[in-house]
Amino acid sequence: MSQQIRFSGAHVWVRVDGPEATLGLSDYLQDQIGEITSLELPDLGDILRARRRMGHVESEEASSPIEAPISGEVVEVNSEALENPDIVNGEPYGSGWLLRVRIEDPAELEELISEEEYAELTTEV
Repeated sequence: MSQQIRFSGAHVWVRVDGPEATLGLSDYLQDQIGEITSLELPDLGDILRARRRMGHVESEEASSPIEAPISGEVVEVNSEALENPDIVNGEPYGSGWLLRVRIEDPAELEELISEEEYAELTTEV
C-alpha cells in the first residue's frame, strides 16, 4: 500500500492524484465479506456525495452498500472489476480499484483517516 492512501470509516480507500482520486474497497472489508461475486457501481458522469451510497457489493456470505468517501464526478469505472469482481479480493489496492472521481471538495479528504489509524481501527474490531 502507499502512504498516500486514506480510508473512510465505511472501509473505502482513497488515493489522490492531483484533482482526481481513485477509490476502492479496503482489504479488511473484502476479507470480512468473503469472495466477491458481484459489484454495482455508478456510471461515468454520475456525481457522488460523501457518506451516501455509491454502489453495492455482494459475496456468497454478505451483501453491503458501498458508501462514497468523498464527493465528486465519476470520470472512470473499472470495467475489469465489474466483469471479474473477484479481482477486488486478489488486488484490492491495485487492479481491483473501483472508480476514479474528480474531487469536488478537497476539504472532505481531511475527514479520512490515515493508513495507520485505519489499521488500529480494524484490529480493534
